[in-house]
Amino acid sequence: MASNAKNTKKAPAKKAVAKGPGSRVPAKKVVKKTAKSVAVKKPLAKPTKKAPAKKPVAKKASGLSAAQRAAALKKQKALAAEKLKKEREAKAKAAAQKALARARAQEAARAKKEREAKARALAKDRAAAAKAKALAAAKAKKEREAKAKIAAKEREIARKAREKAAIEAKKQREIDAKRKAIEAEKLRKLREIERRDAEERRRQERREAQLQREREELERKMHSKPYENDREFLEELRGLLIEARDATSALIAVSESEADEMLVDRERTEYDDEDGTGVASDIERDRLKEYAAEQRLKVEEIDVALARIDDGSYGRCDSCFDPISRARLTAQLPVFTCVSCRAAV
Repeated sequence: MASNAKNTKKAPAKKAVAKGPGSRVPAKKVVKKTAKSVAVKKPLAKPTKKAPAKKPVAKKASGLSAAQRAAALKKQKALAAEKLKKEREAKAKAAAQKALARARAQEAARAKKEREAKARALAKDRAAAAKAKALAAAKAKKEREAKAKIAAKEREIARKAREKAAIEAKKQREIDAKRKAIEAEKLRKLREIERRDAEERRRQERREAQLQREREELERKMHSKPYENDREFLEELRGLLIEARDATSALIAVSESEADEMLVDRERTEYDDEDGTGVASDIERDRLKEYAAEQRLKVEEIDVALARIDDGSYGRCDSCFDPISRARLTAQLPVFTCVSCRAAV
């Protein structure tokens, strides 16, 4: 009975392993489940262990009648037969389950082999396809690389051609720009020269016009008669000039007479040259002569002033030809320059 119990425990495990050809449940998990199912079926073997407990009942029934003992024995036999039947059924069921498990395991192994074969064939096909694809990709890559190289070469040729054309165009533009710049510079210089010539002509014309105006103004000033219309003032100046001329002539006569007297005295009297008296007399006589000469120049100037009063031009400055102020004309006799021109001398 112990061997039967062991068989009943192992059979569900094989059954759980071989559930079907498409099962992917791990064997360990199936074993756990079968262990639970085996634990449920354990009560089938319990009556065999508890059977000896009924013997005391038979011993107790030894005091019973023969019919009762026979009935009890018959009942025990029936129970034993039923138990044996149940054990046989369990063994048969376990054997059937074991056979079914073996069949399922074989079916699973066959299915696994088929799957593995299919997988190997599929892997081989895939490897072949991948190899073919890789070869095709490599070939396509080589073709693309070749095309890319050709395209790159063509692009490089086109780029070099564009660069060369751009350089030539740039050089031509630079040449044109330089030529235009040179022409523009020449034109600018020509215009500048023309402008400067025009400005110089205008400045020359302005200078000539200014000089002409100045000459005309100078000519007008040179022939101007500031006090021509004021005859009374001119007559007053005439009287003052005549008085100054008479006084100057008197001074000249006095200086000349004194110089002559000193000369006569020197001839008559002998001087002692050791004390330098003769030298001093000569110096004084020379001074008197120089003073007389200066006064004669003044007389000549007075005569010129009187002549100008006659023609009305007296009172005009000989340097700037502007009118001399009345105060200066009356204060200094004669006078021929204004205060500004006299200060500039």
